[in-house]
Amino acid sequence: MEIKQHIPRALTFDPEYAEWRKPFGNLTNVPLCKTVREMRKYNDTFTRVVWAQMPPQPTIKRKVYRIPSYDGVELEITRFATTEQLESPTPLPAWLQFHGGGVCALSIEIYAPLLAKQAAESGAQLLAVEYRLAPEHPAPGPVEDCYAALRWVSEHAAELGLDAARLGLMGDSGGGALVAGCSLMARDRGLEPPVARQLMTYPMLDDRTIKRLSPQNPQAPLVSLPLGTLAMCWEAYVGKDKAGSLDEGAVSPYVAPGRATDLCGLPPTYIDVGSLDLFRDECAMFAARLAAADVDIEFHLFSGVPHGFEAASEISITKMALERRYRFMRNL
Repeated sequence: MEIKQHIPRALTFDPEYAEWRKPFGNLTNVPLCKTVREMRKYNDTFTRVVWAQMPPQPTIKRKVYRIPSYDGVELEITRFATTEQLESPTPLPAWLQFHGGGVCALSIEIYAPLLAKQAAESGAQLLAVEYRLAPEHPAPGPVEDCYAALRWVSEHAAELGLDAARLGLMGDSGGGALVAGCSLMARDRGLEPPVARQLMTYPMLDDRTIKRLSPQNPQAPLVSLPLGTLAMCWEAYVGKDKAGSLDEGAVSPYVAPGRATDLCGLPPTYIDVGSLDLFRDECAMFAARLAAADVDIEFHLFSGVPHGFEAASEISITKMALERRYRFMRNL
């Protein structure tokens, strides 16, 4: 019997994404950043400019709340909502939003045009948390800030015109790590009412990815987030001596939720990720483990697109992804 060797087919960009990318080339990629300063400089000079070009959303108002964090330091929460939502006599649902940036970069100010767009298009109101960034505030500081914000909103829901039983958590990339970590904290600390839903867009869940993946892995030529930059983010967040450690207890599951051994009792969850994203495997494994723990999970793997693919706002995959995310948000 002849045995044929099967050679893996090369990974490729989605045709529409490839066409969109042509004028930009590598400008669509996060550069290899060896320091947090380099990462922040890139975001300040590129991400801010790109999102600032989004059309204004005149129906979305902003309201800022200043709240105490777990250590007494004041944090800001910025609410993105319509006048009707802000003045509603009936308690309404809301999403607490944790921005991306590898837990060491970006801010609500930079994210604001995107958040206003999400609020307008989904019809959901968002409460964006200005958590403190690593390495100035290493683990577990950022996720503790997020949990403090969740508790505050839950406890003050009535005066905010919100329904405490219909609070969801949402975040992208590093913000996704904070979403899952915060959900685990809420479960373990007995928050009542519990978190209603969690939505994670290509979340950064497991620091061990930086050791599991080779720089020569098949995705490497196509990814928009280099492995070296990801490693720098985890090292800034948890420490260079712990990031990627195979020691089970090296990093708290509240910080790297992919390390959690018990996912039972978490809220209904939405996760999506591109097939050319370094987070593909950890997201797929986390989704499978949620399903095994009988958590209601909606998981989408979008073929041929990398981290941050929504920058190509007019391609079919982006429109599909946004429709599915918004549907999940509206069902809160």
